Amino acid sequence: MIKLEDRIKGSCTTILVGKAASLDGSTLIARNDDGHEALDPQRFVVVTPEQQPRHYEAVLSGLKLDLPDNPLRYTSIPNANLSNGIWPAAGINSKNVAMSATETITTNPRVLGLDPYVAAGLGEEDLVTLVLPYINSAREGVLRLGELLSQHGTYEPNGIAFSDNNEVWWLETIGGHHWAAVRIPDDAYVVAPNRMNIDKFDFTSADTLASDDLQSFIDDNQLNPDFTGYNLRHIFGSSSIKDTVYNNPRTWFGQKFFTPEIGTEYEPTEQDLAFIMHANRKISVEDVKYVLSSHFENTQYDPYGHGSVSDRKRFRPIGINRNHNVHVLQIRNNVPADIAGIQWIAFGANTFNTIVPFYTNVEDTPASYRDASDTFDPTNMYWLSATTALLGDTNYEFYMDMRDGYVLEAMAEYHAIQHEVDARVTGSVDVPVLLADANDRLAKMAVKKQTELLGKMVRSGSEHMTLRFNFND
Repeated sequence: MIKLEDRIKGSCTTILVGKAASLDGSTLIARNDDGHEALDPQRFVVVTPEQQPRHYEAVLSGLKLDLPDNPLRYTSIPNANLSNGIWPAAGINSKNVAMSATETITTNPRVLGLDPYVAAGLGEEDLVTLVLPYINSAREGVLRLGELLSQHGTYEPNGIAFSDNNEVWWLETIGGHHWAAVRIPDDAYVVAPNRMNIDKFDFTSADTLASDDLQSFIDDNQLNPDFTGYNLRHIFGSSSIKDTVYNNPRTWFGQKFFTPEIGTEYEPTEQDLAFIMHANRKISVEDVKYVLSSHFENTQYDPYGHGSVSDRKRFRPIGINRNHNVHVLQIRNNVPADIAGIQWIAFGANTFNTIVPFYTNVEDTPASYRDASDTFDPTNMYWLSATTALLGDTNYEFYMDMRDGYVLEAMAEYHAIQHEVDARVTGSVDVPVLLADANDRLAKMAVKKQTELLGKMVRSGSEHMTLRFNFND
């Protein structure tokens, strides 16, 4: 059995966008699914009701649960190697409800002294499998997960995102059994790193949910350091030196991109950057991908930049070699419900990849995204993306223009396919078949474009190898 301290990734970054804050009126929940190792192959699959287990047993904790007999179909991004469990990461079910799990967060010893972790409880390995197939709305997702946490407990601190076409919710676990959740305002966004993120919390609001005794748990145990109100980050969070170099700078950079004045009003180390934010424009899927791929561009903290060595190594970037997948779960409001769910996905370190918009109302996924294994295979999208990122890292500035051209061309192709397919959805069309064909086209285009980029990088990079000699040198 893996030790408790080895279960917790502590690596991801989450972005949440309400429907009035997004470019096209969609809800967006997105996350970098990061890990401890640089490589951990991932797959993109569909889990049908027949494939969903009725009797679940967690690999890491040994938790056993009987599950309802009426699961929905849902998408998932599991590990290729299942020896440590499924780790489904994120998906959209057949009711167009999305879930991303999890963002590892932080806590403090006062909380754990009162409500310790439960070694045989729930964890990131389990949550999507146990919740997403059984919910009809984002709010239902919060309530189902909250009930499971209260009943079985958890062995780690996590933040979990839910969305449907109307609402975006964010839930954070507190100690072993407690939790709190906030509905993100329609006109707002959130950038959440590996820390307790919820700040101001109103127990009387219709836009908050929490474990039944959370307020009395705070009051009876004198956990609130503030003179007025409830700030859950102050009460339950860490506020550590690690936060100032590992977590807070990621929020600062994301907020600076969406709300530029943040960059001048606050330092990257600021502990009290607000949870709920409002952008200076409507947010696109491309904006979300940019932030989740970023490494503090145009600041002295960019590891690829020209700042001092100490500045370039000072903060943990958002895009990092340990990105295994990035997903943007989009539930659209301007199209029929049959095609509303879009799971944008990219694999590997995010500096040299593009997200691809896969329709989720399907029974299967393209082989190049579905069939990764631990064996290196450049025809598989995970390994192809990882290879491109590795080569790009050897001379980022040299390869950056090639990357930017590739991103522009590839994203334009994906949008063109999506516009064409959206327009073909009528009452006489077999929609799942149409969408499966569209996903195959999107996957083939993605592999083609990624391979072309890698080829350009290999060809041009070969001219600049150190091991060269000619009489003109």
